[in-house]
Amino acid sequence: MGSEPIEKVSIIISKGSLDGVYPGLIMANGARAEGIEANLFFTFFGLDAIHKQRMETHMMEKKMTELDIPDIPEFIELISDTGAGLYACLASVDMFGFTKDDFIDQLDDIITVGEFYEKAAGGQIIFT
Repeated sequence: MGSEPIEKVSIIISKGSLDGVYPGLIMANGARAEGIEANLFFTFFGLDAIHKQRMETHMMEKKMTELDIPDIPEFIELISDTGAGLYACLASVDMFGFTKDDFIDQLDDIITVGEFYEKAAGGQIIFT
């Protein structure tokens, strides 16, 4: 029996470390390359990946360059340019006292968990 192809993925990024952020970005980029709709939902410390002042800049930069993998800001911009949706979790944003101005320009919106589930409806949810 053949299974239905995946047409949409929603990827939750909840960690701010490189190993918490890069897998989600790589999966979103790969999804878009395959024509799959992709939304990224940043929550808790995953917000660091899209926060203007907290973005990773130097950690493992040399290794990423050797592997020809863009740094996080460049990678997020690239994924945004493919049409992927970038969303921040309202509860986490409120918990940390952030506002939309604290985040990168590519952020589409700050949404509730319920709104995230509406966007994720009919697709696969991946938690990194």
